[in-house]
Amino acid sequence: MGFGMRCHDLVAKGKIDDLMTKLQENKIECVQLALKKSIADVDFSVGNYSGGLAHFVDKKLKDAGVHVSVLGCYINPTNPNEEKRQAEMTRFIEHLRYAKSIGADMVGTETGRLDEDFNIVPGTYTETCYQRLLKTMRPLVAAAEKLGVIIGVEGVATHTLYSPEMMQRFLDDIDSPNVEVILDAVNLLDRNNYKEQEAVFDKAFKLYGDRITVAHIKDFKIDENGDVAFEQVGEGLLNYKHLFKLFKQYKPYITMLIENSNEARYASDCEYLQKIYDEA
Repeated sequence: MGFGMRCHDLVAKGKIDDLMTKLQENKIECVQLALKKSIADVDFSVGNYSGGLAHFVDKKLKDAGVHVSVLGCYINPTNPNEEKRQAEMTRFIEHLRYAKSIGADMVGTETGRLDEDFNIVPGTYTETCYQRLLKTMRPLVAAAEKLGVIIGVEGVATHTLYSPEMMQRFLDDIDSPNVEVILDAVNLLDRNNYKEQEAVFDKAFKLYGDRITVAHIKDFKIDENGDVAFEQVGEGLLNYKHLFKLFKQYKPYITMLIENSNEARYASDCEYLQKIYDEA
């Protein structure tokens, strides 16, 4: 399998050369790269991007033998503050414009909450919020189609696309070959469905298994309040064997980006996951 991780899980925000060195030292070949989260000595403010800047980053990555599976630009596309929503759309389009030059497979985002401060609120699960998501995503998808770039969309149980059925509805409504799915299986779980995790995963693959392009891998536990809480690989309740059987059936050799890992445990996380995948 092709494993990788998020750059901001590997090291704190710092110099681009230090990041590349750490990626090489840990033999990490695939990453999710959120430029402003990971790199401090280059100004990635909106409006600063250019072909030259993108090629500078691309050369650093190629020299380190690193491929960007996901260029992270996680926005809140349902932000009720119109000014902030428009600003995030501008930022996302700038990532789309230069994703190819950086060598990224896609630009990734989640689908937001109907709250300016990103709190969990009931309004996120409403038709109003879903229509706001479509209003935001349609021009972004149009830009992606013109630029020949893929948008990766990640569903989360507390976000606008909170279930496999909502993701399928979105894919049908957007109706674009330039939109694919970043599957984080744990993010589809909550206090109400985690005991039926296998059925949730089966539903996701049945509905849009052909559209899943990248996987986020982590684990989960149930906290003292009965809610799903993230856990490191192999230390929780996730049924990896069932999930990996689905990947083998629908998406063999998919890139798996390990979340919440770190330099000390990345190699052992990969070994653990590869063993389960081989036996699934």
